[in-house]
Amino acid sequence: METLTPQGRAVRLFATALGLAVLLAGTAWGTDDDFPFGPFRMYSTSDPANAAAPDTRIEGVDRTGAVVDLGEDATGLRRAEIEGQQSRYVAEPARLRQVADAYAERHPDAAGLVEVRIVIRWYGIEAGRPTGRWADETVVAWRAEP
Repeated sequence: METLTPQGRAVRLFATALGLAVLLAGTAWGTDDDFPFGPFRMYSTSDPANAAAPDTRIEGVDRTGAVVDLGEDATGLRRAEIEGQQSRYVAEPARLRQVADAYAERHPDAAGLVEVRIVIRWYGIEAGRPTGRWADETVVAWRAEP
């Protein structure tokens, strides 16, 4: 069995100290983007027991007036991608045209979309349990030009 040289021991000690310093700094001043050296707040916090639970979805309205679910199967876009970019869609509703284009590409024979919107369904929660009540909030919508 070989023993560790003093230089090898010093390198390992330095690497360990550096790793701990980065971990401590990330914990004190980091954000979710710094994970694993920063906190991952999704698992370290909880909502109040009576806070409504959001469920974000994308839907469209076609030329016939039918409401179309624009989930991953319909567009190829994952819900997380949309939720992660939600503030950008709110700032620039015309970006939702990309969702309409993705739907049209996957469904060339379907009626064209005249509207795409991001809707949050807020499920009622009381004492940590679902109430069965909900309310929809349209946070942004894009309408095709006629």
